[in-house]
Amino acid sequence: MSTTALVIVVACVVVVPLAVAAVPVQQANRRRQLRLQFGPEHDRTVEATGGTKEAEIELRARTQQRDKLNIRPLSAAQRDTYEQDWRQVQADFVDVPVQSLSRADTLVLSVMVGRGYPMQDFDQQADLISVDHPIVVDHYRRAHGIYLATQSGPISTEQLRQAFISYRALFEELLDERSSATR
Repeated sequence: MSTTALVIVVACVVVVPLAVAAVPVQQANRRRQLRLQFGPEHDRTVEATGGTKEAEIELRARTQQRDKLNIRPLSAAQRDTYEQDWRQVQADFVDVPVQSLSRADTLVLSVMVGRGYPMQDFDQQADLISVDHPIVVDHYRRAHGIYLATQSGPISTEQLRQAFISYRALFEELLDERSSATR
């Protein structure tokens, strides 16, 4: 057997099994990375899609879609304006909670648009927000669900309060400079 043939055989015996063994390790690393990046959103997506593999495909697709966007931090002037608007919405909550919740929904949407998120439909908004803000996206879903429920009938004051608190969590995260610089 020639030296070249011997090197090829040894390479196949040593390298191929190592390469095959590396594939599951790479998959486990990617899976772990998605869990770390998305936190509770990872688990919610697994439940929604019916499986880990499907969820991870979905989360990777969200990340790729988000990476194509030009998400930017707010200017100091924009941030100040939004903070002023939020204080007014919050002050009005005691007297007109349903209208304040509607204004909070609109204000959060306005901040998202100001940051560069496309706002075609709610599910897409929440999915894209989950890439950058996976901890508070559930607040957004909860608050928006209650906001929609106010359009169908009466909602308890406690539900309105919880929705408002949830909007505030996302609002504060969207205005936070540190969250703007994370990606």
